[in-house]
Amino acid sequence: MESLSGRDLVSLLDFTSEELRAILELAAEVKANPDHYAKTLSGATLFMYFEKPSLRTRITFEAGMTQLGGHAIYYTAADGKIGVRESVEDVARNLERWVDGAMLRTFSHALVEDLARCAGIPVINGLTDLLHPCQALADYLTLGEVKGRLEGLRLAYVGDGNNVAHSLMNGGARLGVSVTVITPPGYEPNAGVVEAARRAAADTGATLEVRHDLDALDGADAVYTDVWASMGQEDDAENRRRIFRPYQINEQVMERAGKEAAFMHCLPAHRGDEVTDAVADSPQSVIFEQAENRLHAQKSVLLHLLGGV
Repeated sequence: MESLSGRDLVSLLDFTSEELRAILELAAEVKANPDHYAKTLSGATLFMYFEKPSLRTRITFEAGMTQLGGHAIYYTAADGKIGVRESVEDVARNLERWVDGAMLRTFSHALVEDLARCAGIPVINGLTDLLHPCQALADYLTLGEVKGRLEGLRLAYVGDGNNVAHSLMNGGARLGVSVTVITPPGYEPNAGVVEAARRAAADTGATLEVRHDLDALDGADAVYTDVWASMGQEDDAENRRRIFRPYQINEQVMERAGKEAAFMHCLPAHRGDEVTDAVADSPQSVIFEQAENRLHAQKSVLLHLLGGV
């Protein structure tokens, strides 16, 4: 496999199955032997741009850069919104002269694509309204840890067909994990994303489905959910709460998957809405393992893209 140094991470489909497996393998190695990588990005700087507030994304990227010997700069839209105060092209040309990489957490997916196109440094998608690739990498790292493998597993995602669902489908397609997204009618994932993931899945044999019934939970290796209203959808929260209520993950729903099924959530969780306390705090829950693995998966991404390995 060729080096990934200098590449962008906008979508998991930007990488081959072999490349994604290499990222996950290095994440596991970094997790097991953190001291070995303590100076691998010494002198490197990551620019972090946030339009949305964050706990996990900010802390794990900033801590990750620090633990690898580098430095991260936190910059928000309040400091100057990219594409408004200054053009994307001009920002890109400035950044590539100052820092070694950029990570963006934005509403607009096009903004990340544009910066990646214009900048001569690696650009990492920390989250957009369309995709959340770093979350999915942590999720598949976690699933592989608890199940001992990825290929051939079945993951059932229950809830809004959002950016997390999209990246889970993309990652499953590349890694051989069959993903079923179960949503209320009208809240399905983006059709273009689904079709692209299905094309990618032809190489691994993974199946990707969109359903509206909970029957697809039967026998799933993992049950995954997310908040019913994402950032920017707060005005529709009450309406969504009514529509999504039958899709709550509770003990009865988890019984359909079985006692061996892992429960997953990207956090933050709205306990009592999409998941009950009994499930979130159960022995089947790996939600905090997922949160921890954001750090390790992203350290692997930084090492690969910024030339630390």
